[in-house]
Amino acid sequence: MSEHRRRSSNPGDEEPSGRQADGGRPYAYGSPPDGAPSYGPGADARGGDRPAGGRPTAQQPRLTRAEMRRGQGSRGDGGNARRGAAAAGAPPVGRNGKPAKKRFIDYPRFGKTGLRRWIPSWKLQLSTFLVFFGSGVAAIGIAYARTPIPDLNKLVETQNNIYYWADNTEMTRQGETNRQVVELGDISKDLQNAAISTENASFWTDSGIDPKGIGRAVYNMATGGETQGGSTITQQYVKNAYLNQDQTLSRKVRELFITLKVNQEDSKQKILTGYLNTSWFGRGAIGAQAAAQSYYSVNAKDLNLCQSAMLAGLLKGAALYDPANPANKDRAVRRWNEVLDRMVTTGAITKDQRATCTEYPMPVAKKPLANMNGQVSYMVEVTNKYLLAKDKKIDATALAKGGYQIYTTFDKNKVAALTKSVEDFQKDVLNPTKRSEDMFVQIGAASVLPNDGAIVAIYGGEGVEKGHYTNNADGSGIPVGSTFKPFVLAAAMQYGVQTETGDDGKPKRINAESRYMANDMSEIHKLDGSPVLEDGKPYRQKNSGKSNPGYVSLKEAMRNSYNVPFVQLGQDVGTAKVGELVEKMGLHHDSVKDSVNTTTFPLGTSTPSAIRMASAYSVFAAHGQQTDPYSVIKVVWNGTELKGFAKPTPKPVLEEAVADNITDVLVNVAKNGTGSKTNAIGRPVAGKTGTTDDGISAWWVGYTPSLVTSVGMWREEPGNPKLLGLKGTAGKDEIHGGDFPTDIFTRYMKIILNGQKVENFAKPGKIGEQVDSSGAPATASASASASATAPVPDPTTIAPTAPPSSPPSTTPTPSNSPSPSESCLIPAFCPGNSPSPSKSRTTKPSGSASGSPSPDPANGVAAGTGPN
Repeated sequence: MSEHRRRSSNPGDEEPSGRQADGGRPYAYGSPPDGAPSYGPGADARGGDRPAGGRPTAQQPRLTRAEMRRGQGSRGDGGNARRGAAAAGAPPVGRNGKPAKKRFIDYPRFGKTGLRRWIPSWKLQLSTFLVFFGSGVAAIGIAYARTPIPDLNKLVETQNNIYYWADNTEMTRQGETNRQVVELGDISKDLQNAAISTENASFWTDSGIDPKGIGRAVYNMATGGETQGGSTITQQYVKNAYLNQDQTLSRKVRELFITLKVNQEDSKQKILTGYLNTSWFGRGAIGAQAAAQSYYSVNAKDLNLCQSAMLAGLLKGAALYDPANPANKDRAVRRWNEVLDRMVTTGAITKDQRATCTEYPMPVAKKPLANMNGQVSYMVEVTNKYLLAKDKKIDATALAKGGYQIYTTFDKNKVAALTKSVEDFQKDVLNPTKRSEDMFVQIGAASVLPNDGAIVAIYGGEGVEKGHYTNNADGSGIPVGSTFKPFVLAAAMQYGVQTETGDDGKPKRINAESRYMANDMSEIHKLDGSPVLEDGKPYRQKNSGKSNPGYVSLKEAMRNSYNVPFVQLGQDVGTAKVGELVEKMGLHHDSVKDSVNTTTFPLGTSTPSAIRMASAYSVFAAHGQQTDPYSVIKVVWNGTELKGFAKPTPKPVLEEAVADNITDVLVNVAKNGTGSKTNAIGRPVAGKTGTTDDGISAWWVGYTPSLVTSVGMWREEPGNPKLLGLKGTAGKDEIHGGDFPTDIFTRYMKIILNGQKVENFAKPGKIGEQVDSSGAPATASASASASATAPVPDPTTIAPTAPPSSPPSTTPTPSNSPSPSESCLIPAFCPGNSPSPSKSRTTKPSGSASGSPSPDPANGVAAGTGPN
């Protein structure tokens, strides 16, 4: 390298890197001392004055990078110059080197650097807010001015709803709405005051809107929650103007505009007139005049205080408070009292006037429409309930206004066959003119497709044209009796019994060969072995008949419908577990909640409808798959198919082996047990009979692999919701599920299965183990060691069941069988005594023989035991 390019060592009085020898302070942070190199435009960038015509020498100090950048800031070189000038307070310089000009919209901010350059000034923020606010006000003003107030007479225009069968042919039309617009002076003052008191007490003084209600509705729409209507009379009146009931933000905005406009331009009297003329009162009545005629056969101006309070109560939900449905009666009376009390609170009436209404004013009977006769009204009711539950945008008012095309799941041939079966039974068996006990016999039935959920047929009653308005197929309050027992056995197979634990430490799952005590009036024991107490005494369960068959398999107990084994099994599994399972299988919580914690819960004290019982049994037919019942395939409104009506998706709630084993047990019931009348069908059928205490009701729920049908029977006078009991019906002292309900099912199946291919049930797989109840005797299949420790058998135990066609067994007792005296070595197991409360159990492999009793050769039922 040449000599002039090398840097020599600094002299002793000079520090390297351009620092002073006396302090080491960079020149850039202070005034340079005398003799130090300058940093002006004529200086070399690395320090010192540049000699004319030559390079700086190695004796000159170097600058740091920061010093070099600061030195460059003093040059006129574009961006650096602008930044330097700004830092010095001089006007910013543009890209052309001239001073920059301030823009109209000062963003990014003029003359600012760093983060401050990007923060809008308060002037810009205020200006932006004013622009947007003014634009919004202008838009609202334009929209408000262009929003018309609807014509009152057009508000009550309606269309038909058209209902279709499953094959897409028309079933019926609904839309004969009773309506008439009248002036406010033609509406009872009592009804005016009752409506205001209950719906909007501040009506005469408010602005017509409820900001909280509107905010709640918008929030619910945004979050997907249940929408709510306007809470003021003015808002409700405006809501009635938009018959499509769309729950959208744009509709809510239009509704708000109309509400404000109506409240500003119309008098309160006119608003109240519109509200009372457009409100839905049920029974096809829109408006006060139509409601007064429909419920009390008077004009609206002639309604008295008590009648007015009743009609005002309907504004909250006509379907809930019309007492024509017996299920609504108590609720309607409570609502009526609430309205009257509210009128006193608001000062609309005095306490003395309130005191004149002591008896609920029952309305006149509904007038049925000709196109709603027979089963049609019940099918329409089921369909409408499903619509309201499935789509929250559709309410009773929307349905009343019409315009819907509703495609249902109902099969016209099956509905006709079910109706014929019931009517033929009534004609052949019942004679109301001869026996008073044959009067008021009610029948409800429903058919559901397994693994699909479609409700294909119902029988709801004799028809509205005969004064029967309650839908028996979808009603509640009728206990289902022993048809509940398969659910208890299914729970034991699915969850296990808590009296035994498996290798995994969980309750041991059992099979249908497990044996339980079936003697009449046997004690029922808790899990700890202590007796269940009732009134301080051990509870004893009775059977339908006074029989003492001893220990029988659960399959045999199901066949003969013994009560004792299943009540004890319910304790061993836990009634809460049973309740949990039946709700998963489709029963409503409300129908089981009141009885789930009772000892007799396994005997069917709960009250699900015929539709729900058929749906729950469909889980067995569908190998454990549960599908919610549905009645609507498709809905079209104004030419557009509505979303949300897709077929429900099946979901597993039982193991396939559990469901198939229950079916196997129920096939035995239908073939050899209490449901043997179904043998007349001539093909495999599974099902269970049900009878309740005192003969209150009788049931049969049966199925083939492709159809499940439930049939319930009870006595109840229309309009008087009180169960009368079936004793004496058709001249019989006792009515069982195996009698009339099974008869109706058999008639029905013979019609719809005629000419159809025979379907067989799947062979069940292995499930659980044989877990015998305490005190069960050993069986021949038990090992020698097990025999040595097994409890002494009860002498009342009879040999394993033979087929119904076989004669009673005459096989002598084996020589190794214990004698009666040996049997009584343990007193608790002697004849006539209850089983021991001990928790010990005997577990045996699946398939071992059971010690069930021999059937009565005459009827296939264990001797002395009445069918259930």
